Amino acid sequence: MAELNILVVDDEEIVLESCSRALSSQGYSVSRAQSVDQAIALMQNQLFDVVIVDLVMPKKGGMELLKFIKQNYPQAQVIMITGYSSINTAVESIKLGAYDYLAKPFSPSELVITVKKALEEKGRLLVSYLFDQELPGEMIFDNIIGKSSKMVEVFKLVSKVAGTDTTVLIIGESGTGKELVARAIHRNSPRRDNNFVVVDCLTLSPNLLESELFGHIKGSFTGADTTKAGFFEVANGGTLFLDEIGDLSFDLQGKLLRVIQERKFVPVGGTQPKETDFRLIAATNKNLKKMVETGGFREDLFYRLYVVPIFIPPLRERKEDIPLLVEHFLRKFSEKHKRPKPKINERTMKGIFSYDWPGNVRELENTIERAFISSDGVEIMPQDLPENIQKQSSEFACQVPLTADQLKKVKKELKQKAVEELEKEFILNALSSNNWSVSKSAQAVGMQRTNFYALIRKYNIKIPKDKAEPEDNDQNPH
Repeated sequence: MAELNILVVDDEEIVLESCSRALSSQGYSVSRAQSVDQAIALMQNQLFDVVIVDLVMPKKGGMELLKFIKQNYPQAQVIMITGYSSINTAVESIKLGAYDYLAKPFSPSELVITVKKALEEKGRLLVSYLFDQELPGEMIFDNIIGKSSKMVEVFKLVSKVAGTDTTVLIIGESGTGKELVARAIHRNSPRRDNNFVVVDCLTLSPNLLESELFGHIKGSFTGADTTKAGFFEVANGGTLFLDEIGDLSFDLQGKLLRVIQERKFVPVGGTQPKETDFRLIAATNKNLKKMVETGGFREDLFYRLYVVPIFIPPLRERKEDIPLLVEHFLRKFSEKHKRPKPKINERTMKGIFSYDWPGNVRELENTIERAFISSDGVEIMPQDLPENIQKQSSEFACQVPLTADQLKKVKKELKQKAVEELEKEFILNALSSNNWSVSKSAQAVGMQRTNFYALIRKYNIKIPKDKAEPEDNDQNPH
C-alpha cells in the first residue's frame, strides 16, 4: 500500500510531538510545521492526504490555511484543532470545507479514528494504486493521455478512489475529458462488470430528464405507452454518471438529493418505492460553489457531491502532453481512415504549441483529424491546420527569412495573404450589410457588379438561395 502523508500544523511543540507519535504508530508518514507559512512551504514540495491544523496560532491561523488548501490542494482533507472557546469557529470551518474538528484535549485514539474517517471519506484508506509507489513518467490510462505533473496527479487520484464507493465530482472545462475520467474510475472499480450509465443533464428538458432518471409507469402521462425503467434502476449495481450536473433544474436537484440519501426512488406515475445501489460520479464545467452562493445550486446537494473532487486541467496548462496526444490521434486516424500515419512538420508542431486550445483536447483531436485528411499523406504542414490556429500562431505570423531572396518571397506572400483576407472580409461585410443583394452591395461600395461578383467567385462565397437575384442563377457558386 502506498504511503499516506499527514501534515500536523501547531505552534505548540508538545501537540506536534503527541500527534506525530500517535499517527506514526499507525504507519502514516508525518510532517510537522509550527506556522501557516511553514506549512505552505511544505505543501508546495509534497502532497498531503490529511492536514491537521490548530485553529488559533500567532500571526496566521488555521482558517487562513484552510482557505489556501481548498483553493490550491482541494484533494487534501483538513481537520481543525480547537479549544472549547472557539468551537463555533471550528463549526464554521466545516462549512468552508474542513472535514472535522478535534476539541482540546483529545486522546491519541480520537485523533487516529478521525484521521481514518477522513481518509475513508476521500477514498484514500483503501489505496488501490494501479501503478504501485510511482506512476510511470508517460502513460495511457483508459485513453486519458499525459505525462505532465498535473495529469499524473489525476491518475493517482483516479487509482486511489476507484476501489471505493465514494462519490466523485469531476471539474473541468468542456473538452478536457471528464467522461473519460469517469469511465476510468468505473473500469477500475468493483462495479466494472455492471452498467456505466451516462446522463447528460444539459441536453434533456427537466420533465424529460425526470422521466429518464426515475422511469415511468404505463399511462402515467400522454405517450407513456409502456412501463420504462429509469437510469436510477438501470444503474443499480453499477455507476451513474451525471454529466453537466450544474445544469440540473433546482427541483430535480432536490429529488436527486433524496435518492442519494435514501437509495430509493418512485417512478413517475408510481406509488411504490424501488431500492437502488449505484456509485455516483458527477461532472461540471461550472463553479458550483458560486452557484450555491447565488442560489442556483442547492448547498446540501453540493456537499453531497463534493466528497472527492478531481480537477481536470485545461490543455493550455499541460502543453507538454501535446506531442503524446498528437501521436495518439495520428495513430487513431491512420487506423480509422486506413492510411499511413503522416509525420508532423516541425513548424506545424510549433504552431500547435503556440495555440491556447480553448476547446481543449476535443478541439485538438478534431484539428488533427482535419489536418490528417487535408494533408498530402506524407507530412502535415502548417497550411493543413485551420486558419484560426494559423492566425493566432506566432510561428506562422513571423517566419524570419535567412537571405535577401527569402525576405523578398516572404514579403510577397504576406502581402498577398493580407490582401486576400482583406478582400474577402470586404465582400462579406458589404453583402451582410445589404441583405446579401449583389447589386445593392456593389452599388454601396462603388464597384461594377461584374467586378464585385468576380470577387465573390474568387473566394467561393455562397449567396443564400433565397437571397439570390435572377441574374445570379447561372453564376452563383455552389
